[in-house]
Amino acid sequence: MTIKIGILGYGNLGRGVECAVKQCSDMELTAVFTRRNPTSVTILTPGVPVKHMDDLLSMKDNIDVLILCGGSATDLPEQTPQWAEHFNVIDSFDTHAKVTEHFEAVDKAAQKGKKTAVISVGWDPGMFSLNRLYANVILPVGCDYTFWGKGVSQGHSDAIRRIKGVKDARQYTIPIDSALEAVRSGKNPQLTTREKHLRECYVVAEDGADLEAIEREIKTMPNYFADYDTIVNFVSQEILDQEHSGIPHGGFVIRSGKTGWEEEHGHIIEYSLTLDSNPEFTSSVLVAYARAAYRLNGEKNFGCKTVFDIAPAYLSPKSNAELRKEML
Repeated sequence: MTIKIGILGYGNLGRGVECAVKQCSDMELTAVFTRRNPTSVTILTPGVPVKHMDDLLSMKDNIDVLILCGGSATDLPEQTPQWAEHFNVIDSFDTHAKVTEHFEAVDKAAQKGKKTAVISVGWDPGMFSLNRLYANVILPVGCDYTFWGKGVSQGHSDAIRRIKGVKDARQYTIPIDSALEAVRSGKNPQLTTREKHLRECYVVAEDGADLEAIEREIKTMPNYFADYDTIVNFVSQEILDQEHSGIPHGGFVIRSGKTGWEEEHGHIIEYSLTLDSNPEFTSSVLVAYARAAYRLNGEKNFGCKTVFDIAPAYLSPKSNAELRKEML
């Protein structure tokens, strides 16, 4: 059985999904949907139509899983509940503080339509979330630490671009070295959000824009920048394109814990990622969970899920017997 994939949104993430689907022998791309004029969008896969998002419902019977590639700031809070009633969906919603309310809205829609939705899929939330969970249950006495970067955050960059007067932007998340070293040494420091990361922004403003207002709105933006030391650099489009065109990222999930009757033995669990392309890696995770959503829906397991709810075997195209033989 070939899983038919639809993509909603054709930016960096949408293109990444298209590439990831190409690498999966059990999937095929059925259509790409955009809010732009479809004739202005050129995709990589020959013979696959590009349609306006208003045409989505007309393709309802031709898509097994719809992968939503919009931003978490404004797109996904509306789009995922809207389309979860009609399609099995996957999204990469990454506003940690609002995951609970997003889950509830999507679950209600998916249950109504007897569809399966998986939200907050990517590397954080997503793969990092799983590693936090695994480390916590293995070392119940201990401390968790998550560091992101150095790299470009797509969600934070998108949030800046939504500000009035901003033409383009890139945002880098940068771990503070002294904090990372203290954690790795097993000192179990109590770190505030501000003590773990620095955020640096490169912003192209529109002609005549109020730069002070833009900087103030960035630095006070809740859930994104308000809790961090944030540097805002205003640059030309030329400089942004020349010096900040890549989208690298990565990070570390670390659990420092104790075992033994007197908790005398220390252990460090560390999971790390170094990514040349943040959106392409995120897209690859989305596509793996699309396979899981398809299988779960086939089992009539409806409603909204997160990575915590899905067994690893559901992500693989291999059979359980093959997994036991080759990977266990």
